[in-house]
Amino acid sequence: MKQIPFGALCAALVALGTAFGFLAVQLHTSGYEPYVRDVALSSVLMYFTAAMTAVTWARARRSH
Repeated sequence: MKQIPFGALCAALVALGTAFGFLAVQLHTSGYEPYVRDVALSSVLMYFTAAMTAVTWARARRSH
């Protein structure tokens, strides 16, 4: 079975989290306060998912 591309997935999740972070800042400066919390939460969740992906990647490499 092929190795799952954990690195690419982790990088994509970090990029998405960064994009959501910038969007949250942009929404805040534009005055769209009701949406800032949801977008910021999405950003944090993307970073958390990237961290969990990295942990899974490390554990998968250790077991082989």
